[in-house]
Amino acid sequence: MFERRLINFAGAAACLGMFAFALYTEFALGLEPCPLCIFQRITVVTLGIIFLAAAIHNPRRVAWAWVYTVLIAVAALTTIGVAGRHVYIQSQPAGSIPACGAPLNVLLQMFHVWQVVAKVLHAGGECAIVNWTFMGLSMPAWVLFCALILGGAGVIANIPRRLLALRLR
Repeated sequence: MFERRLINFAGAAACLGMFAFALYTEFALGLEPCPLCIFQRITVVTLGIIFLAAAIHNPRRVAWAWVYTVLIAVAALTTIGVAGRHVYIQSQPAGSIPACGAPLNVLLQMFHVWQVVAKVLHAGGECAIVNWTFMGLSMPAWVLFCALILGGAGVIANIPRRLLALRLR
């Protein structure tokens, strides 16, 4: 039980660190986030909140352990999907992606939330710009990598122990 709680706290801390770094790059380095970057922030924060809830609750009942396992998997897969889409857009040749048009806050005033989500996920020119890299990977690629690791660790840590013990035999 202790290691599950520790992994969940570590997952929450990692998500907090990712979000803090995104804010640092925006406000200290002056990098303006594109709509897909904002969606990634939302999914990373959601994943962090689920990790924190799982760590604080530290469920002993199998049903709750499954709830946290599924929630972590869904949040991580959503983050992976958005980051993967962003990496795909960034890998396209320059000029092949048309611009989104208006900024995200203007789109939210003009359209329903689901229409804005669909429009943003179909990409925009500003989402194709790579303005930060580390070790040759863009920020969305790092989010994708981190979400894979965090999602896998979170799912493995929160799978009920009885089921895990049966599979290991």
